[in-house]
Amino acid sequence: MKATALCHGAATIITGFATGKGGAYGISLENKTTVELNESKKIESIVNGEKDMGLVLAESAVKRTLEKFGLNYAGAKVTTETDVPVAAGLKSSSIAANAIVLATAGAIAKEHGDVREVRLSKAESKQEIIIKGENVKGIDLINIGIDAAFDAKVTKTGAIDDASAAFFGGYTLTKNLEREIVYKGGMEELNVLIYLPDRKIYSGSINPADVKPFAKEVDLVWENALKGCIYQAITLNGLIHSVSFKLDPTPAVKALDAGAIAAGLSGTGPAVVALSRDDGASIRDAWSDLEGNIIATKTNNVSARVI
Repeated sequence: MKATALCHGAATIITGFATGKGGAYGISLENKTTVELNESKKIESIVNGEKDMGLVLAESAVKRTLEKFGLNYAGAKVTTETDVPVAAGLKSSSIAANAIVLATAGAIAKEHGDVREVRLSKAESKQEIIIKGENVKGIDLINIGIDAAFDAKVTKTGAIDDASAAFFGGYTLTKNLEREIVYKGGMEELNVLIYLPDRKIYSGSINPADVKPFAKEVDLVWENALKGCIYQAITLNGLIHSVSFKLDPTPAVKALDAGAIAAGLSGTGPAVVALSRDDGASIRDAWSDLEGNIIATKTNNVSARVI
């Protein structure tokens, strides 16, 4: 049994450490993961050609998905090709968990059900995964991935904000500790510029107490995002958490001065993400003297799918 899943990336609207309330939006970076179920009684994980990378997350995600659908855990080869940077605040663990769980479910469906396209209108369709006669819900797959992320100790809040925005596309506002999606909507089509310094920060190493002094401010930003002020939320959230995590806010300030409609630290960083209605050339110029890389992509409204 074998299937490949495509899951897109995400970036931060509200970081969930301070209050347990979060938000994220989809971006068009990609993770393609193939899961081949076998009888080897072991898990292999290969990420961008590197063996054993993400092995604990892969093992838990595959095992939990098989258990969810009443199948025995035997073995699997998990092969991932991704352009989502690791330990940058760009949700690589949530995206990986989504993709592994979805690919595993797709592989199961090919043997015990079906993966099919359902036409909603002339211009729109959706994918359905059927296993043992039941329609598999996206939120159930997201929750399996969150459980696997807890197993692998790559999350402290569950990050349903990151996982849901990456899985469904558009943007979501969430209560992470309750695993509740409070709001889900589409994102404006925008160019996304990402400044990526030459360092890594693993979210599992962050102390949530660092941002607790700003809990009231973060909660106010989340409430305003719920009213539709997501661009302001991205910027304010980024500034608050740059201070909390002792990271330089200069890249975000430079982007805003260059015409970005929003710019801020994503997650625990170090990546800074800027949104632009034009081609973003002025933001690139503003960042040209900074050490690191610049990634160009777009916002994403497309759901994860078996391909």
